[in-house]
This record gives sequence, C-alpha cells and structure tokens, in this order.
Amino acid sequence: MKLPNKQHHSSENEDGSDLPPPFRNPFVHELRFTPMEKIRIGVMTVTVFPVRLFFAVLLMLLAWPFAFAASLGRSELAVETETWWRRICDIALRGIMRAMWFCGGFHWVTVKGEPAPPSQAPILTLAPHSSYFDAIPVTMTMASIVMKTESKNIPVWGTLIKFIRPVFVSRSDQDSRKKTVEEIKRRAHARGEWPQIMIFPEGTCTNRSCLITFKPGAFIPAVPVQPVVLRYPNRMDTITWTWQGPGAFEILWLTLCQFHNPIEIEYLPLYTPSEEEKNNPALFANNVRSIMAKALELPITDLSFDDCQLSLAKGPMRVPSNSSLLQFNRLARRLGCLNGLRAGTTDTVLEQQASKARKLWGYRLGLGDFAHYLDLPVTDMLTELHSLFNQHGDGQIDIREYVIALSVACQPSKAMDTLRLAFGMYEAKEDRAIVEKDLASILRTALGVAEVDVTELFSAIDTLDAGKITHDDFCRFVEQHPDFAQEYLLSSRTTPSTPHTAPLVNGFSVANYDMEEQTCSLPGQKRKED
Repeated sequence: MKLPNKQHHSSENEDGSDLPPPFRNPFVHELRFTPMEKIRIGVMTVTVFPVRLFFAVLLMLLAWPFAFAASLGRSELAVETETWWRRICDIALRGIMRAMWFCGGFHWVTVKGEPAPPSQAPILTLAPHSSYFDAIPVTMTMASIVMKTESKNIPVWGTLIKFIRPVFVSRSDQDSRKKTVEEIKRRAHARGEWPQIMIFPEGTCTNRSCLITFKPGAFIPAVPVQPVVLRYPNRMDTITWTWQGPGAFEILWLTLCQFHNPIEIEYLPLYTPSEEEKNNPALFANNVRSIMAKALELPITDLSFDDCQLSLAKGPMRVPSNSSLLQFNRLARRLGCLNGLRAGTTDTVLEQQASKARKLWGYRLGLGDFAHYLDLPVTDMLTELHSLFNQHGDGQIDIREYVIALSVACQPSKAMDTLRLAFGMYEAKEDRAIVEKDLASILRTALGVAEVDVTELFSAIDTLDAGKITHDDFCRFVEQHPDFAQEYLLSSRTTPSTPHTAPLVNGFSVANYDMEEQTCSLPGQKRKED
C-alpha cells in the first residue's frame, strides 16, 4: 500500500476549506517525563495530591444539597420563573464549583471575548474537546449540555447534572437521536427562555493537534451559534484524555500533581448562518469549524468519531498510530464503500468481496477497472483511494489489498477474521499455503504501513523450513505468541506503537498525506462514549 509521490494532492477539500495534514494521530496521546519531572510528580503525589483530591471531593459533596434543592419540582418541558432561593443556589453552586477547580490547580481561568446572551446565541459550540476538564466552562456558565440518560443516576454527580437541565439521550430508545435533535431545536427556538446549550461538535476527545469533523447536531436548528475555543497552555500536557493514552484516573492524578494548570476560554464572534447554511447543516458545521481552527491556529481534518474505532481496537494487530488505514476509512466512508457493511451482514459481504477478489488473482486493476469493480464513477476521491494501493507506482493495484483494508475498517477488533479472509485470497489452491512475500503484503495492508519486514516472523512460523505456511500454521503460532506483531514486527521493542517499516511521514509511504448527538465527557462517566 503506497502513496505515489506524484499523487493527486489538493490543498482544499470539498467545502473549500484548507486541509493541512495533521502531524499526529488525533486520537492518541503519549506522555513522556524527564527525570526531574518524575521526581516532582513523586513529591507532589505524597504531599499535594491527597490534599487537593480530598478538598475537591469535599466541595463536590457540598454542592449536592444546593443542586438537589434547586432541582425540586422542576419540569423537563418548561422553564419555571426564577425564584430568589433558586438564584441563591445557582450563585452558591458556581462558587463551590469554581473552588473545586481551584483545588485542582486551575487557579485562574483566562476568559477572552464577550459571551452572547441566550436570546442571541442559544447554542455554544466548543472545541477542541480533549478532556473531562472541558467541564470547566460548563460549571462557570451553568449552561445545558447533551448527556446520556444513565448519567442522572450517578450518585452526587447525577444531581449536579440535572441542575443544569441537560438534554438527555437514551441508548435504549431507537428514536433517541431524532428526539434529541428535536429537543435541541425546541430549546434553540425558544428565544432565550432556556439556558444556552453547550455542544462539543467533534463528538469525541482528541489531543488538540487538529480539529476533526464536526457532527451536524448543533447546526441542524439553523440558529446563530457562538463558537468557543479552549486552550490548555501548560508545558506538560496532563490534561488530554484520548482513546489511546493515559486513563481517566492517571490524568486526574498527574494534573493534580501540577503546581498550576492554566486554561483559556475564548468566545468568538457570533456566527449567523446564511440561507444556504440553514439548508445544509454540514456546510454550516464546516464553516464554523474553519473559523475556530483559524483562531486556534490548528489544521482541520476529515477524520471523525468513527475513525476512533480503528485507533481503539485491541488485539494482536493493533493499528499503529501512523497507519494510513485512517485515511482509507475516511475515503471509503465518503465514497459509500462501507455501505451495507452493518452488523449482521459484515461477514457475508466481506466473504463475497474476497471471493470476487480471488477470481481476479493475477490481474492488476487500473483506475478505470477499479471504478468498474466498485461500480463508482472516476472522481478525485476515488483516484486518491486507488493511489493508496499503488504499491509499484505503475497505476495498477492488487484488489486483494483493498479487501483486506476494507475488512480492517469494518471490523477493527477482529484481526484474526481479517487474516483468515486474507489467507483465503492469497493461498495456493493445491496446498492452501502462502509464501513470505504474500505474508508481507497481507500484514503491510492490515497495519496500513509502507513496508514491513516479516523475515523473522515467517521463519518462526515455518518450522519445517518449507518456504511456505498455511493459515493453520499461522493460527497455532498466534496462540503461542498472541503479541506476535509487537514481538516480530517492531523496529524497537520499547516503542509498541511503531511497526518495523520504511521511513514514513504519514501512512503507507513517504509521500505527502492529506487526511481529510454530541455529548460532553465529564467526571464520573465511562471513558469517552460520546
């Protein structure tokens, strides 16, 4: 799988916005500390950390009775006239929550710009979403957010959540997404009667290296929104909580072990959609994202929440952080190649694709043949997808590699199913075995890298020195070596996310790489299930 150096490379995506290539996988965060930083963390762990944690928990418990009292008798369908005692509860809660964040090292919060009132901006769009500490602007404004229904049953925290009148999403209700959008629209068109709704349109946490695709939920109501950008300018980033990286408690521990944790909240000018944007929420979302990216001086990418699944998948064939399978997933999704590959039909469709590819064994497909194979017109996007597999730079691809990449994208957590499918396409009819070159092609594609050295791995599997292996041989080896990719395919045994490959910039080759119901993750929630 290779991107040719002279591949079609556009500086703009379909909506005309700049699309600089991100330098890091946005769903991965790694922490490295110097010896001095480790000593400081150790000292803070036994001195400051327990004190800060104690007072933070104490203040949260202190906030509960105020939230409980203010929530008594509230209706979920209407906003009651504010009484003096509810006003006192609101002021008390803001003060207590601010003190809680102060105990966590957020000694001061820098606020830039002018917040618009709910009558002018019923929806606030916040980005980048990178941590449960993004709850700070929520507790400062007591704005509503979109939360899963289960959150209100969490002891203490659930009561605090109900106080800010969130829009609840029920996973057990098949019509939940539609109902959520309708509720957001109802509140947004209430002319300031309801509190503002804060929405993180990225829909998941990233490492703030870029802005990923905005989901359209915040923009479907077609009302003015106020973009709000968040910055954490601390030198040691213990804030970020992504799909791959430190866990929730580790982030809390390390952050509370910092002397000070700065945060900047900037309110950008109100954005009023045009008639075209009102009729096209995706265009509305992209234009708002471009403004926020410019303010943050960050690139934008067409990666989305769906791409997290590739980064999140565990098992013997974890997708490395520099894998171009993320780019493949983005292109395949937008071209509709993943349509029909839903739960229950995935295995059947993939088997059909594999059978079709095996019949083409020995034939290499040019762009026109590839378009005919997928029953799609030749477009720039299809050209880019085709170029991902143009390993030899001759404009011809092996369709089996496309099927392997498709299988990984559809079922990232089922690596062994993908490898079984791949062996079935490559194995010889007479003995159902593959040679070393075939194994290299399979693993290179399944990992989404430019090149991979399988010599040592192949020799370890081929114990009889026959020069070929079967799928059964491979499975027996994996049973004994479940971490075979890390043991045999890594250039460094101490860097488990980087496969032993040719030098990469981003993805399959050294060529340039052009990647293309929101809820807020707050303390007490399960890890980033946005």
